[in-house]
Amino acid sequence: QVQLVESGGGLVQPGGSLRLSCAASGFTFRRAAMSWYRQAPGKERELVATITSDGGSPNYADSVLGRFTCSRDNAENTVYLQMNSLKPEDTAVYYCNAVLTVLRKYSYWGQGTQVTVSS
Repeated sequence: QVQLVESGGGLVQPGGSLRLSCAASGFTFRRAAMSWYRQAPGKERELVATITSDGGSPNYADSVLGRFTCSRDNAENTVYLQMNSLKPEDTAVYYCNAVLTVLRKYSYWGQGTQVTVSS
């Protein structure tokens, strides 16, 4: 059974930092491209960062470039999102996504973790 379990969300003041984790199980993690998405109230889900299966240069949304860092540990089946210099507009539910291509493309989602940036 595929599972993606996010953790690390919470309430933080503007300018603060959080580190999100996504623990994966039930599939071959090292072969999956991993992404972080977020969805703010009343808005569509947006892509925040993507990292390839080998951990090569991640891609970031313009809105988080220079503030967020995505990394992965294939030995621990975990992907991370380090978020620095947080802004109120970063407030959203953050979701972990795995895309695994084996004959066809499989996409898996976590349940999400809430990040609230407020003073």
